Amino acid sequence: MQQILLYTIPVIILVLGVWLIQYTMYRNEAKKEQYELKRESQKAISPIRMRAYERLSLLLERTEPEALLMELKNKDSQALTTWSVSQLQQYLLQEVRAEFDHNMSQQIYVSDELWQRIMLARDEMGAFITQMAMRLPQGSDAMQYTKTLITAYHTNGDTPHELALNALKDEARSLL
Repeated sequence: MQQILLYTIPVIILVLGVWLIQYTMYRNEAKKEQYELKRESQKAISPIRMRAYERLSLLLERTEPEALLMELKNKDSQALTTWSVSQLQQYLLQEVRAEFDHNMSQQIYVSDELWQRIMLARDEMGAFITQMAMRLPQGSDAMQYTKTLITAYHTNGDTPHELALNALKDEARSLL
């Protein structure tokens, strides 16, 4: 019996040692494969994410009052002289919504915090457009509204668009 134990114990220790070595090697190999897959995935996704950041920065630029008004002027040069404040306000709100709706899919490529900041910029731009229209005296025309929008937008300090754009740049830089 004692002799059986003398042979059995070393064999058990040897089998456990071999199993432990194989298990460790298998686990390391699985981690290595996972790392390689992640690295290959990052190579493919990084350019897509960078394009998403570019599109979102364009979105923020396009939905600022000056850009919206320039686009309107390019589409219809008479709009600012013939439209009422209400018509211009509705146009601006519609364009802001359309721009954001067009870029909604980009949210899957950015962090939740950044997407929330971009959505806040959209909401605050809508509220700003509406507030500026309500502040004008009755009978004001679209040109007065335009001047009020541009002046007020640039005198309010850091705009929501600037804050969102800065957050976007910071996040994009972290990928580089």
